[in-house]
Amino acid sequence: MAASQDRLRLARYYERTVDVMLLTLIIFAVAGATIFVMSVTIGDWEFWADWKDRRYWPLAPVAALLVFPAGISAAFWQRFRLPISCTAVVLLYTVFRWVSSYINFHLFGGYPMSFVWPSVFIPLAIVIDCSLVITRSVFLTGLGGAFLWGLLVYPANWPLLAAFHEPLTYNGEMLTTADLMGFQYIRTGLPEYVRVVERSVLRTFGDAVTPLTAVFAGFVCTLVFYVSWIAGSLLNNQAWVKKV
Repeated sequence: MAASQDRLRLARYYERTVDVMLLTLIIFAVAGATIFVMSVTIGDWEFWADWKDRRYWPLAPVAALLVFPAGISAAFWQRFRLPISCTAVVLLYTVFRWVSSYINFHLFGGYPMSFVWPSVFIPLAIVIDCSLVITRSVFLTGLGGAFLWGLLVYPANWPLLAAFHEPLTYNGEMLTTADLMGFQYIRTGLPEYVRVVERSVLRTFGDAVTPLTAVFAGFVCTLVFYVSWIAGSLLNNQAWVKKV
C-alpha cells in the first residue's frame, strides 16, 4: 500500500511539473508570437512616441494586435466558456513589451523609457471580454466590443500622449516635445520611405482626421475580430487539436 501511494504521489508530481512547463511554454509562445507580429507589421508606429500619429498609429497597431486575442478567444469560449482570452493575451503582450523596451531600447539602445513605452491596450481588451460576457454572442461582441477596441485607443492613451504635445522653443523654432525628442534621438526608418514627412508626425495629431481614423479603426477591428474568430474556431475544431 505504501509503495502504491508513493507511486501515486510521484505521478501527481510529474503531472504538475508537466502542466507548469506546458503553461510556461504556451505563455512564452503566445506573447512571443504577438510581439513578433507587432514588430514585423507595424514596428515604428508602436515603438516610438513621436510615431504615434493621428492616422497610422490608431489604426495599424490596434488591428494587428487584435488577431491573436480574437483567435484564442474562440478556442477558450468554445471549450471552456471563459471570456478571459483577450485580456490575458494583451496583458502578456504588455508585460513582455515593457520588459523588451526596458532591456533592448533603454539599457542597450540608450533611449529614455518615456520615449519607448508600449501603448495601453488592456482596457480595450477588458471591453471585448465584458461584451462577450454580457451578450454571450460572438456577433454582438464583434459589432460592439471590437468596434470599441478600435474607437477607444486614442482616449485610452491620451494621458500618456498629452505631455508630448507641449510646445517649446528650440533654436528659435516652435516645436513640440515629440519633435525635439525625434531630433535628439535619431533612428533609421524601416524603410525610410514609409515615413510621411510633415504629415504623420505627432505635431499634426489631434486634428479633424483623428475621429475619422478612430471610427474607421472600429470598423476594421470588427472585421479583424470576425476573421480571427473564424480562423480560431476552424483551428480549434481540427482533429489533432481536439485530442490535446
